[in-house]
Amino acid sequence: MASIPVFDPSLGSRGEPLLTVSELTALIKDTLESGFPEVAVLGEVSNLSRPRSGHVYFCLKDNSAQIRAVLWRSDAQRLVFDLTDGLAVRASGVLTVYATRGDYQVIVRKLEPEGVGPLELAFRQTVARLTAEGLFDKTRKRPLPRYPRRIVVVTSPSGAAIRDLLQVMGRRWLATEILIAPTKVQGPGAAEEVAAAIALADRVSGADLIVVTRGGGSLEDLWAFNEEIVARAIFASKLPVISAIGHEIDLTVADLVADHRALTPSEAGEICVPDAAEVRIRLDHLRARLARALDNHLERARSALDSLRDRADRAIRRALDRRRQDLARLAAQLEALSPLAVLARGYSLTLLADGATVLRSADTVGPGDVIQTYLAAGTVLSRVESTTPGSDRSVGLAVTRPEPRDKDRL
Repeated sequence: MASIPVFDPSLGSRGEPLLTVSELTALIKDTLESGFPEVAVLGEVSNLSRPRSGHVYFCLKDNSAQIRAVLWRSDAQRLVFDLTDGLAVRASGVLTVYATRGDYQVIVRKLEPEGVGPLELAFRQTVARLTAEGLFDKTRKRPLPRYPRRIVVVTSPSGAAIRDLLQVMGRRWLATEILIAPTKVQGPGAAEEVAAAIALADRVSGADLIVVTRGGGSLEDLWAFNEEIVARAIFASKLPVISAIGHEIDLTVADLVADHRALTPSEAGEICVPDAAEVRIRLDHLRARLARALDNHLERARSALDSLRDRADRAIRRALDRRRQDLARLAAQLEALSPLAVLARGYSLTLLADGATVLRSADTVGPGDVIQTYLAAGTVLSRVESTTPGSDRSVGLAVTRPEPRDKDRL
């Protein structure tokens, strides 16, 4: 007789152990995590999610498959670049199973962009973002003061940059006061300190200019000056800002947002203050130009004065000639009206003895009165012997007898 199979509730239909979902998931989890202690995956980021917890969830995919990934908050905070959908990355971490959903995923410990370094990518992303906001617009860049009275330098007081800067400035121009706003220039927290020092420098009374500087170094050493917080502090400054970070080949976000970029700290010293020797030469040239201009002005003034004098002389002569002509005309008119002109034609003028009253009628004198008669040539003094009254229209006549002369009395 054939044996009858005995049903064992702990086995499957083929005799395999019967496991619960949790038991199977745990077995898979142990197998995966022990078999793949470290993994490195190349893929494209998709379905990126950033919940309020600070963890970052996303998928890594290629043309035919995808895998879930998570970046815990502590690791996400160390990323220098922005993680975005579509970005090709290299993810390193451990493989694990999320038992609640039965999904396997990569817990990412290190994440780098594919084809470009993380700092380079972060630099490009920051530049693109701030460009879109207008922080680099040339129209907003302010001119530098020509003769600054007070300059605040944001830098490390122990670095080579401040020594180079002060040496150049001291050689060129001694009339500017230099203040230092000390700060870290690299390492954790450096960006925040630099931004705070810029804000402090912007509040210094009497300051005309801010110089942000440090010496050369690697991209990592200079990274504080690529941080967005530093760029926004420079942008917010009321004073113009010169950025002199690293060497000529180094370009930072601070250089792009500053009002003027100096290739080195030494060049910053040449840019921010004038050269006293050149100023003296310009002053000498200006003094010579001013002397020539004054001489030319005086010469023109003399010529104009001579011209005005000639015009005034001519005008005075013309005015005098007109006055003489007017005087001659008036004199002729007066001469025509003068009684003397009548006397010249044979008439005479007789006045009473007072010499002020003209004798117009014979009735006004009587015998014995003395009268004066004016002729064209000379005067006759007479005594009236008799008068003959005349009509209203007749001319009064006075018969006169000349007074005897002294020799006649004898």
